[in-house]
Amino acid sequence: MPASAPRILIADDQPDVLEALRLLLKGEGYQIDAVKSPAAVLRAVESRDFALVLIDLNYARDTTSGEEGLELLEKLQNLDSNLPVVVMTAWASVEIAVEAMRRGARDFVTKPWDNPRLLAIVRNQVDLGSAVRAFRRLEQENQILRGKDAGPTMIAESVSMRPILDMIARVGPSDANILITGENGTGKGVVARALHAVSVRSTDPFISVNMGGLPEGIFESELFGHVRGAFTDAKSDRAGRFELADGGSLFMDEIGNIPLSQQAKILRTLETGEFERVGSSRTYRANVRLISATNADLQQQVADGKFRQDLLFRLNTIHIHLPPLRERREDIDLLAQHFLKQHVKRYNKSITGFDSSATEAMRGYTWPGNVRELDHAVERGCLMAQGKVIKAGDLGLNAGNATPQIEDMSIEEVEAYLIKKTLARCDGNARKAAEELGLSRSAFYRRLEKYGL
Repeated sequence: MPASAPRILIADDQPDVLEALRLLLKGEGYQIDAVKSPAAVLRAVESRDFALVLIDLNYARDTTSGEEGLELLEKLQNLDSNLPVVVMTAWASVEIAVEAMRRGARDFVTKPWDNPRLLAIVRNQVDLGSAVRAFRRLEQENQILRGKDAGPTMIAESVSMRPILDMIARVGPSDANILITGENGTGKGVVARALHAVSVRSTDPFISVNMGGLPEGIFESELFGHVRGAFTDAKSDRAGRFELADGGSLFMDEIGNIPLSQQAKILRTLETGEFERVGSSRTYRANVRLISATNADLQQQVADGKFRQDLLFRLNTIHIHLPPLRERREDIDLLAQHFLKQHVKRYNKSITGFDSSATEAMRGYTWPGNVRELDHAVERGCLMAQGKVIKAGDLGLNAGNATPQIEDMSIEEVEAYLIKKTLARCDGNARKAAEELGLSRSAFYRRLEKYGL
């Protein structure tokens, strides 16, 4: 058997079970280590790398509750949260399965097992684990090459984010166009940068453009560039975003806001790589990998005649949907610590962490603004804290639930408050909120950026 074959650790207190599993998995080309106790599992994981760990939930201390195996599972996650762990037990119950998955198990098998299903689970989890490790390694290498503070930082240890990491590792190195969807503030831009960071284009430009913030009058110039004299303010030649991104990646955020009149031009460039600067008849070429993002329902916009179906086909060769922060609560503490380090350094503070009230407040909050709102809350806490730790009141999480006294607010604070309330009433739909406020699309997005919303 080649030394490069994936190594699997199996743990069960019954010798016949261990032997059956060893023969089954060895026959599929895996290297196998077998142990009989939770303590032996921990020693093995600390001493060498495994592609997967398959553990029983019941050992000598207790043969029915699964508690001993659940405790082992939790310890394994503390040692390496990226290590795939599959649990098995003869005493199957929905409650134990749910608890095992909550504590980090990748899948659940009952005894006696079905060989094809067990092998399929093992094969899938080994592949997924390999993909996640590859992404982490490439991400670290990219940060080393570009400097520790450059490049994206993916904080994603929750179960709901594992498919996202898998997808980034699998499709990131390709040139496939990728559409990222999700609510406002979920981190679509971070995922876009991560995709670029693990691609073969990582040393070439990553150009970002917010499509919602472009007035229609300068839309074509921003994307394709212009020549001197093309219009009144065109005092010199200017390259557009496609040209600037040549050889690298172009990230179009809020792609759903492209005016219908401009969509055919973008489609042509995606299909042929060709475009013309405004005011010029010369044809340019750009080799870009397109990554786009939106919080809009593009399928519905196609049905409403507001978005071209052929353009949508070009955009979403691969589709990645980001879950909201309320569906990945395991990441809240990690994200908060990450943002705290950034803001402590930025504001030269000596804050060491959060007290228990702040931690509980963050865990219990619904985070309608998702990761971006968490970042802003931590920044506020960093500025408001009077001691070495941030308290719940410093975060200002309850402020959004109460109606502020308008007479005590500045004009900018009133405007930001009205925008937040309108966005909440429109379920985060930026287009609808802009219409209710009587603002143009570009004016609305400029205000979102101005107020950090």
